[in-house]
Amino acid sequence: MLIAATVVLLLIALLAVPVVMSYRLSWRQSLRGQLRLQWLFGLVRFSIPLQRAEGDHGAAPAKRQPRGKAAGRQSNPIAALRQADFRQRCLRFAREVWHAIHKTDLRLRLRIGLGDPADTGRLWAIVGPVSGYLGGYRHAAIEIEPEFIDAVFELDSSGSIRVIPLQLIYLTLALLLSPAIWRGVRTMRAAG
Repeated sequence: MLIAATVVLLLIALLAVPVVMSYRLSWRQSLRGQLRLQWLFGLVRFSIPLQRAEGDHGAAPAKRQPRGKAAGRQSNPIAALRQADFRQRCLRFAREVWHAIHKTDLRLRLRIGLGDPADTGRLWAIVGPVSGYLGGYRHAAIEIEPEFIDAVFELDSSGSIRVIPLQLIYLTLALLLSPAIWRGVRTMRAAG
């Protein structure tokens, strides 16, 4: 019993130690970047290079399974999103996670264009207000600009994020134990 309690306390103590992720990411014709993780106040650290060749577009698309009785029971997430308490609980969870993540020196520069000015204008009608909202965020420098002439996607981003795993586990458990979430899950299954 004493050994089990010691192991649990040790696990809780280790999960209370922050994890720091620093990154630098660039996308012009291909993905380039570096991700550095630190844990136990820098005692455990490693880097992950991020590179993707120009011709590499990921894995082959998965084959679709035939529909019918063999496919199993499907769920309908739209039915759950129609419930106000489900939506509010999900938004509250997103806000809590956003505030739990300590962001330092975040920079994002995004340049997007679809090649057709009308299509880019429609996209900018959605992205533009988001850009304005994020541009006023005090912990980050976020700049999103449209390119109306050429089809382009360019991304430059860097920053540092500090997360306490125990805090994220607590927020996730609170979400999973919420009655609003379980009502939404039952509604999804019933509508499926």
